[in-house]
Amino acid sequence: MARRLAHLVVFQRARRIALYWPADGEIDPRPLMQLASARDKRFYLPVLSPLTRHAGRGLLWFARYRPGERLRPNRFGIPEPVGRGPHLLKARRLDLVILPLVGFDALGNRIGMGGGFYDRTLAFRQRHPRRRRPRLIGVAHECQRLERIDSRPWDVPLDAILTESHLYNTRPEDNP
Repeated sequence: MARRLAHLVVFQRARRIALYWPADGEIDPRPLMQLASARDKRFYLPVLSPLTRHAGRGLLWFARYRPGERLRPNRFGIPEPVGRGPHLLKARRLDLVILPLVGFDALGNRIGMGGGFYDRTLAFRQRHPRRRRPRLIGVAHECQRLERIDSRPWDVPLDAILTESHLYNTRPEDNP
């Protein structure tokens, strides 16, 4: 799947790409970093903002990450980069976000782990539907496809979903 992702036009054009650290059987997107190591790409991992902050409550930020750098577990036990500083970005500054899925439908609706972090973080895409960045690609196993997911107003649809057997392009006007 990493090779298939690396061949997508949207990945080839992207310079700032957010991945996730896999947990609970999620597909591992980290091999993308090795496939793209010779290219001019920067990779980022999500970092939880402190829930105690009034501004940005429950949002994700994205910290620059290079394979082998030190990580520490967040409050859910998921590894996050230790070094942050100037390498911490808001989602709107990314070109591409690769998201984990628990379930999805062919229309780009997704079910995540239930915390709503990605939906809150990417809510600006709902407010500005013509905004094309960051592009959002979910990765999942084909067996996670559902016939239909009833979306809620706060759900942010994906631009595409990649499984081991299919690419679901939910924005036919775009070529992922």
